[in-house]
Amino acid sequence: MLVIPAIDLRNGKCVRLVEGKIENETVYSDDPAEMARKWEGLGAKFLHLVDLDGAFKGKPQNLKAIKDILAALTIPAELGGGIRDMDTISAYLDMGMNRVILGTAAIANPKLVEEACAKYGGDRIVLGVDAKNGMVAIHGWDSTATKTAVELANEMKELGITRIIYTDISRDGTLKGPNLESTREIAEKTGLKVIASGGVSSLEDIIALKTLEAYGVDSVITGKALYDGRLDLKEALAVTEG
Repeated sequence: MLVIPAIDLRNGKCVRLVEGKIENETVYSDDPAEMARKWEGLGAKFLHLVDLDGAFKGKPQNLKAIKDILAALTIPAELGGGIRDMDTISAYLDMGMNRVILGTAAIANPKLVEEACAKYGGDRIVLGVDAKNGMVAIHGWDSTATKTAVELANEMKELGITRIIYTDISRDGTLKGPNLESTREIAEKTGLKVIASGGVSSLEDIIALKTLEAYGVDSVITGKALYDGRLDLKEALAVTEG
């Protein structure tokens, strides 16, 4: 199981939000590229990037920070936030991004998902499924769609998606622990590869998520727990890779 450190970008800085709310922001670094180097230096094999401003505004907002991070890394990275058209998808992949994550765009424009998967393959186009009480949240988590997370994932599977990032947003940034039941459920009911996200607070949470590998949960994203020192990346990697 991959342990993937998260770097959330807002105004060019590395931040974390609680439950996706801007008013609950903590700035962890003014130099996201240096933070990326730190996680790679500690053994990370993959990084998860989010353009938070992009998610709220619907188009890329942190391009300089993203380019700086890619220039600093030798490991692959994925990016979500404000990716709503083929030009943006192509620009990020051409820039050196390994995977791009589509969230709101998948609900608003399923044809984009189909076109992107046809052009780049399901291994490079990832569906971000952000859910609250089992329902899909969109537009930077400001509103809820009338679909369940499982319904959306299965619809997108038909269009070529092979991997999803599943986030229970009621847990994100809260350190309350991941929603193991719903993470397992979406893996079981879709047959897709699942990256778990939201709520990881400790080594015990990582160990618990590792028990879901048999269902197709092969990675976990963690942010706040790493930044707050509650989770040691080297320990997490030792547990998941050992």
